[in-house]
Amino acid sequence: MRLESRGRAKYRPLKEYDTEKIKELLLNKIEEEQKAIQSIDIDDVNISNLHYKEDKINVISLFSGCGGLDLGVELAGLASVIGEDQALEAFKDRNEFNAIRETSLFHTIYANDLFKEANESYQLNFPSTFQHDIDIRKIKEFPDADLVLGGFPCPGFSEAGPRLIDDGRNFLYIHFIRCLLQAKPFAFIAENVKGMLTLGNGEVMSQIIQDFSSAGYNVQFKLVNARDYGVPQLRERVFIIGVRNDISFDYLFPKPTHGKGKLPYLTLKDAIGGLENQPGEWFEGGYSPMYLSRNRKKKWSEQSFTIQASGRQAPLHPSGPEMIKVAKDQWELPGDSSLHRRLSVREIARIQTFPDWFQFSDGGNLETSKNNRLNKQYKQIGNAVPVYLAKEIAMPIAEFAKNNMESIKQLILF
Repeated sequence: MRLESRGRAKYRPLKEYDTEKIKELLLNKIEEEQKAIQSIDIDDVNISNLHYKEDKINVISLFSGCGGLDLGVELAGLASVIGEDQALEAFKDRNEFNAIRETSLFHTIYANDLFKEANESYQLNFPSTFQHDIDIRKIKEFPDADLVLGGFPCPGFSEAGPRLIDDGRNFLYIHFIRCLLQAKPFAFIAENVKGMLTLGNGEVMSQIIQDFSSAGYNVQFKLVNARDYGVPQLRERVFIIGVRNDISFDYLFPKPTHGKGKLPYLTLKDAIGGLENQPGEWFEGGYSPMYLSRNRKKKWSEQSFTIQASGRQAPLHPSGPEMIKVAKDQWELPGDSSLHRRLSVREIARIQTFPDWFQFSDGGNLETSKNNRLNKQYKQIGNAVPVYLAKEIAMPIAEFAKNNMESIKQLILF
């Protein structure tokens, strides 16, 4: 919902919401999106390129990005079969992981995204998956699947953005639901930012849950913090889990594994302390007044700030003196500039719990600047679901599927 006058962004958000007007707007936008499906140039998936496995849970990944959610789900499927300790140990080494990778209960057959470099990264790390780089709105028929994953785009929900209710990106979840209606998986996992809970006084989230439920799923959602699940980062995200109405499975969100009375939170020292002498490349350049409007540097003994999809906005490395607050919304970096730098690509990948062997494409264009190339990697990593968080969220589904594979397969017809 937009005001006519323009602000610093293209539009300024309307701060006061009328519930009935919000509902009307949402329903109109949903109808527009559904009509558009019939009018655009559409494309079919070549099913012959997909490699189904009858003894696996075949997975579709929508808005896949570089594959953080997918990798975490795959790891959960591996842990459910061979045990968590063995799976996590093998996960550290690319060759060891690849040697047992096909043991995982989950097998991703198809992934879709439009981000060129993220697709290239996905292909490097998931070579057996059919990667479809096409606008999801142009897919006429989605392939069959047992499980569907996806973090549908979130800029329109983000508290860091203009928070526009009628941002077109807010309605791409309709195509996630369209995939559910066609693929008929026994369950789905969706992820998004915290801001979707409060946009439009909660009416947007209410509509989304209603729409997912209408596709034939028992749906629940929860706001979780990644640090509670072994991720060295303060990162709050919403997960939406759906189980088909004809499946007798009550999904329960996993209890936190880290925190008071549990395992200690992982810290920046735990995650990136070993990279001090070989951190890799980082985004360089000055810091804007907006960047310096708040503290950007955590201590070694703390968890990182949320990793964003931008090199320029990357948190500062914990080394050197702490930032000093000099006035409201004004902080400074004491001492010489050499004492301060942003976290490197390699460091933020670790903070997002990607293994060191995971490859991130920078587009390969050597004519572009170093910062431009690195920013493509920062964007992929910042947009991703932390791998270990994805693993924990997927574990209840993995355990259920392991014990009920035959009944699931009887309900999913290929």
